[in-house]
Amino acid sequence: MTAFTVALVLVVAAAGLLRWRRPAWYWLAFGVTLAALRVLVQYRSVMDACGLTVPPARWRLSLARATNRPIPEPRPPRIRRLRPTRTGLVLRLKLRPGQDVFDIAAASDRLRHSFSMFGVTAREVRSGVVEVRMTGYDVLKRVQMPAETETRAMRVPVALREDGSVHYRDYRAIPHALTLGATESGKSVYQRNLVASLAPLDVALVGIDCKQGVELFPLARRFSALADSPDTAAELLDALVARMADVYRLIRTQQRITVDVPDAEVAADIWDLPDELRPTPVVVLVDEVAELALYATKEEEKRRDRIITALVRLAQLGRAAGIYLEICGQRFGSELGKGITMLRAQLTGRTAHRLNDETSANMAFGDIAPDAVLAAIQIPAELRGLAIAGDASGGWHRIRAPHTSLRQAVNLCNRYADRTPDLPELAPFRPTTGTAIELVPSAKASPATA
Repeated sequence: MTAFTVALVLVVAAAGLLRWRRPAWYWLAFGVTLAALRVLVQYRSVMDACGLTVPPARWRLSLARATNRPIPEPRPPRIRRLRPTRTGLVLRLKLRPGQDVFDIAAASDRLRHSFSMFGVTAREVRSGVVEVRMTGYDVLKRVQMPAETETRAMRVPVALREDGSVHYRDYRAIPHALTLGATESGKSVYQRNLVASLAPLDVALVGIDCKQGVELFPLARRFSALADSPDTAAELLDALVARMADVYRLIRTQQRITVDVPDAEVAADIWDLPDELRPTPVVVLVDEVAELALYATKEEEKRRDRIITALVRLAQLGRAAGIYLEICGQRFGSELGKGITMLRAQLTGRTAHRLNDETSANMAFGDIAPDAVLAAIQIPAELRGLAIAGDASGGWHRIRAPHTSLRQAVNLCNRYADRTPDLPELAPFRPTTGTAIELVPSAKASPATA
């Protein structure tokens, strides 16, 4: 008995230590089993307490009265599948008649407390089927991306969501995006992580960094073009607009709209072209967009209008030509001048780190997800890297990118420097890198996102 007691105490102590120091290990070793049993045992009573049950059907009531049997109890949604994951549980429910996914979403906080989980989110899979994702611990406190992710053309993993799933940046689904964040909010790390994820792909990277290039020029070996001043940025954007026109002319010559060509083979963008003719897609990263919109003289105002006009054109027409925008900045408001709100309307993806003012949060989410505005301005200063990500569909998530140091990003860009395409239109803006920078072993990443 003494040996059993000692062993039990050691197991409990080990579980407590794991839960404190390594919550992911604790979840896989102990938490997932306890949580699954708790959900299965308490499911009916919890659903009833949360108001997620429906009265029995009339025919069942009539049958119970006719046969003198007890009245049937209210019925909760039926569990179709319970699947454990590395961060929590995924519960797939079949809704009863009269129920809706918003009923489950509205009760998510009550379900979280009732099942003793860290977080609960719900989404509709198809009509009548809802997927409830439960997280067993704070997955955003120590971001650990899964070993395997679904990377494909123009779709890269960039962060982890609060429900434990991977947040992808899919350029073919959401061509252009706006990323905001105050100083020391983690915006630069998010941008750095995005560049590191794009480096292995067959894509041309174009950067505009008006802080004399301190953010993007260390990664220059993977960039096809870089600009470090508003004057150079204006010329670079004009070159991109000219490239866009050339790509459209290529698509037009390859459309082949005849009665003999199937509908699926009619070209309407670069992805409909044959591989040997398809132009290289271009991702344009603009750091500190406010620097491009500010002016003090008449000449600077003309340059500013030229830059914003080019950005709006690329945002409106660039998708089919394979040109995608990543607009970043600390501040984004209507006071930046005419054309800014028109540009924002074309930026489908929105990501906001900690912001210093509510106006920027409204510019990011006010037109697509008003309830995300409050979440964006409530991000604490000590949680660097935490952000709110949404899109034009109205949905939004809390995300956090894994910490990627500048040295790690430089090493990746140098490793894949041979994938940097030479674009004739952008040749004058190709950065001069000189001799290759020797790869230096990266320092061990901090467990928290910087």
